[in-house]
Amino acid sequence: MTTAAYQQQLSDKQLYLEHLFADCAFPPVQVFTSPASHYRMRAEFRIWHDGDECSYAMFTPGEKASAGNVHKLRNFSVAHENINSLMPKLLDCIHARELLKARLFQVEFLTTLAGDTLVTLIYHKKLDDGWMHAASKLAAELGVQVLGRSRGQKVVLERDYVIERLNVNQEIFQYKQLEGGFTQPNAEVCQSMLSWAVNVAQTINTGDLLELYCGNGNFTLPLSRHFRRVLATEVSKTSVQAARWNIAINQITNIALARLSAEEFTEAYTGVRTFQRLASEHINLADYQFSSVFVDPPRAGIDQATLELLQKFDNIIYVSCNPVTLHENLQILLTTHEVKRAAMFDQFPFTPHIESGVWLKKR
Repeated sequence: MTTAAYQQQLSDKQLYLEHLFADCAFPPVQVFTSPASHYRMRAEFRIWHDGDECSYAMFTPGEKASAGNVHKLRNFSVAHENINSLMPKLLDCIHARELLKARLFQVEFLTTLAGDTLVTLIYHKKLDDGWMHAASKLAAELGVQVLGRSRGQKVVLERDYVIERLNVNQEIFQYKQLEGGFTQPNAEVCQSMLSWAVNVAQTINTGDLLELYCGNGNFTLPLSRHFRRVLATEVSKTSVQAARWNIAINQITNIALARLSAEEFTEAYTGVRTFQRLASEHINLADYQFSSVFVDPPRAGIDQATLELLQKFDNIIYVSCNPVTLHENLQILLTTHEVKRAAMFDQFPFTPHIESGVWLKKR
């Protein structure tokens, strides 16, 4: 895509946000751009078999996969260069090894700015020792991690994750990113998101932080540098395991982690229920002096009870992957808070998806 095309789509998104949030008394929105190409750290492709040949395939959205609407490709300019350059090499290696090619259905790539790459090969067949031997040789030849999947089967040759290193305001944080787990797909923009959140935290720079929906600790780690203590919650077991690893490898000692949903934490904080999961981690909510809350919720936004909980905090840092539900949630939050900063993060260029962030301060 050309620079002019990128700037036009960026301007369209800015205009959309201005209209959507016209009733929210926003300050000027800070815009964080993406590279126009090679920005996605994850990509997945169907494998199209045509006789002895196979290729990566994409299909017209909304239509059934068929020979009539298949788009064959050997590389993909949207994918990070680590993936883009690997795609034809991997395909050539698969062509040369019948054990790897036979009944291969899909290929998934996960890479990092640090250069660590994982390839997942998904099959319509059981994976045996012969496949493992061929896949091990493939991994060594290409210098990547290789993982195999078929129905009810997961074959890990060495590891099922990559290690990312993100630069946040000149400090490097390491992250374990699991195959199949959620990670931000645009690492360059992710660094911008983290830096923006940290700059807000530096302005607050007091008390303790509550974080809901913490995932693998993506925001938790850098934010912890600017609060006395952090209590982070996440419901996904795999994300919690990754977050614990990330906290330990970065040698951060002021983060406590609880496996609770946002709704469950609200019940615990308001005294509606007690949770053994808090007691087992020696977490006593009365020990915290929360000045701020950070939230990065799913596309559906935040439920009513949790919104009422957020209104108790002096500062709310809200990162959203859906401006529509953010706008809906702000109709409640703006009755007690005002927007001090706003940002747009172009995480998904040339798509309608928009990431945004706001810092709300209690009136």
